[in-house]
Amino acid sequence: MKSAEAQRRINKLRKLINDYRYQYHVLDESIMSEAAADSLKHELTQLETEYPELITPDSPTQRVAGVALSKFEPIEHSQPMLSLNDVFDRTELEAWIARIKKLLPPEYSPEYFIDIKMDGFAAALVYEDGVLVRAITRGDGRTGEDITANVRTLESVPLLLRTDLKDPTHQKFLKGKTEIRGEIVMYKKDFERLNTVRAKAGLPLFANPRNTAAGTIRQLDPSLVAGRPLRFRAYDLLRDDTKEVPTNQFAYQVLNDLGLIVNTQSTLVSSVDEIVRFADIWEEKRNNLPFNTDGLVVKINDREVFKRLGVVGKAPRGAAAYKYAAEQATTKVKDIFISIGRTGSATPVAVLEPVVVAGSTVQMATLHNESEVMRKDIRIGDTIIVHKAGDIIPEVVEALVKLRDGSEKPFVMPKECPECETKLVKLKAEDAVWRCSNDQCPSRVQKRIQHYASKGALDIEGLGEKNVVALLDSGLIKDTPDIYEIKKEDLLGLDRFAEISAAKLVNAIQSKKTPPLARFIYGLGIRHIGTQTAVDLANHFRRLDTLGNAKLAELREVEGVGDVVAESIVVWFEEEESQSQLAKFRRLGVWPQDVKTVGGALSGKKFVVTGSLETMGREEAAEKIRSRGGTFQSSVGKDTNYLVVAANVGASKLAKAAKLGITQIDEAQFMKLVS
Repeated sequence: MKSAEAQRRINKLRKLINDYRYQYHVLDESIMSEAAADSLKHELTQLETEYPELITPDSPTQRVAGVALSKFEPIEHSQPMLSLNDVFDRTELEAWIARIKKLLPPEYSPEYFIDIKMDGFAAALVYEDGVLVRAITRGDGRTGEDITANVRTLESVPLLLRTDLKDPTHQKFLKGKTEIRGEIVMYKKDFERLNTVRAKAGLPLFANPRNTAAGTIRQLDPSLVAGRPLRFRAYDLLRDDTKEVPTNQFAYQVLNDLGLIVNTQSTLVSSVDEIVRFADIWEEKRNNLPFNTDGLVVKINDREVFKRLGVVGKAPRGAAAYKYAAEQATTKVKDIFISIGRTGSATPVAVLEPVVVAGSTVQMATLHNESEVMRKDIRIGDTIIVHKAGDIIPEVVEALVKLRDGSEKPFVMPKECPECETKLVKLKAEDAVWRCSNDQCPSRVQKRIQHYASKGALDIEGLGEKNVVALLDSGLIKDTPDIYEIKKEDLLGLDRFAEISAAKLVNAIQSKKTPPLARFIYGLGIRHIGTQTAVDLANHFRRLDTLGNAKLAELREVEGVGDVVAESIVVWFEEEESQSQLAKFRRLGVWPQDVKTVGGALSGKKFVVTGSLETMGREEAAEKIRSRGGTFQSSVGKDTNYLVVAANVGASKLAKAAKLGITQIDEAQFMKLVS
């Protein structure tokens, strides 16, 4: 990248980041997620590192936050409340430590104090002779706002520091000026309860705990603040005589003794391995924390050494924020192509410059359909925000139009299937999705076989995408029933298979010749038929032949089956291709088991699971419910009997369940019901 091109990109990034920071830190509003903003800032930092001559004093990398609001009295901080530079992986962590060590004596081996980074609202509490006299927001890092009246309402903030100290040497902190810095947070459980109350009152739900805490603490009416469950958690201790607080670990010990909440997870380490090990442990366990977090804070433990390392821009050299893999990031759209699904749906897919999101490298993201591309105005060459949560397919959230330079190209939906050149059609004028109507389209055939072998369907181990493609390319199979004719000798001629792997795949396929009816129905890939609808159809009709001969009126009698689903089933069984496929299954001895009994301890009961279960996955929980005669639902409805509330729950389901009077049970109670 040339210097002039870098300058243009830097200018656009600075403008967008400044817009975000003003909205988020000054107005308590947000134009994008914090993870996406971090990604943009990271790109800007890298560009400025490569082109240091382009750094300016007003760059977002050289400042902390926005200016203080005028509705509270501005107060200058005794010492700046600095921000931290981010590191995103072990390599960047090692580079940060290497830079530090170059500034220290060769014989000095630093220790690092690490703690969970809280997603809250930073504030400073000033005590005179142990009495709270002032509370200040971070503001722009140098000047904050006086929020004393509001902070005094927080039960977690002592108006008078404890005097019955465990360590008598800490008595000096009750004399003179003591400043305590920390985060004002709203616990996840309190946030859910607050939203439940608001839902019952017909009020709009709050978006997230951090914004709710920030918006609450800046209310002019302290009585409103008193009614909200906010907590102050301390992380720093300042005295005029800096020698009184020799280490960060010592600061935590004093803070705890003085009656402040501090994170008990914090610890002292001496190596990169220990830092990364701590990070890995808490990345896995962070859902169990009472507050939200997006990473760690790593500091040089020795405060004198920390001070000597100084400040670069507006961030101390001796500390860094080790960020966990974000669920959102920014990247560029290199191209847009059409993916043909098993039912013929033509889905636009964005090809991205590789970016790490939620712990994995993302190179493609769904754009859903032509209408969505137009609505979001996604263009080839755009810088976009991409979102990925856990195993969910990545999707494009929005294009950052302010970063466009005129080279971006609008997407044009093709008129023909890119796989078989069949004309794309819409089954109904109002449909949003274009489709390939050719049942033998290579892409449709491949996706159909993959779906049949998937976990929710027949769960055939070893028959994933790569092996399906290999079998189709070799001519061993042409459609789903053909998999049952594969012999071990056939596979040994392919590059992907040896003696053991070939035998395992053939055995896996042959073991699924008489599957449960519900799994087989789902595996057929009929449009609009999900796993629960397949279970409902199996339990109602008991036999596949009975389902295949059912009329529209009979299908509508099944709970959850409306006109669209009923029509889809009838059309599928009437198609010549479907009948040919079923006939071949029969000829090969492949046919689902009849449902002989319906019922069980949970017969007639309907369950919804929200959050992450510790003892099993969501699909396993659904199987346990169904095997006992119950119904697993994906969303809360009037007919739901139980909402299973696991870890890291969603506010909307809790609020809706409370409004509808649905019984809420925890994981332990659920396990008793299904055991």
